[in-house]
Amino acid sequence: MTATATAAATATATAVATTTAPRPPLPPFTEESARAKVRAAEDAWNSRDPDRVAQAYAEDSVWRNRDRFLTGRAEIREFLADKWERELEYRLRKELWAYTGNRISVRFVYEWHDTAGQWWRSHGNEQWEFDDDGLMRRREASINDVPIAAEDRRLVGARHDA
Repeated sequence: MTATATAAATATATAVATTTAPRPPLPPFTEESARAKVRAAEDAWNSRDPDRVAQAYAEDSVWRNRDRFLTGRAEIREFLADKWERELEYRLRKELWAYTGNRISVRFVYEWHDTAGQWWRSHGNEQWEFDDDGLMRRREASINDVPIAAEDRRLVGARHDA
């Protein structure tokens, strides 16, 4: 590939990575659309694919995750890649807690183990704010971790809805 062709391919890949089409459901949310948004987020996070997950966030999205403050999709993507290198066999469940207009609040639990084999159950709450295109422009997460034994895991197998 020539230098010109390589530069063009790089520019195209960058444009695709930084351009995101609207992400339905769009605000203002109804109970049904808020639940769909929560399920889409759960499914994406369970893929453990930082590129897929990062596309749900606005280019200038602002995060607070525990004691970390992040700005921008690229920084979020890097954070997620690092997270899933440490949090092995990650499995997540999210539940709609509340919604209004362009905001959704969720509670969640996820389980994972570290490289030493210690299992953890992480509990938390998130507040999400979306732009008009359905991209998350703000995420605030409070999370607590509890060590568990492997036999105490609850998030095993397929999700079963009530």
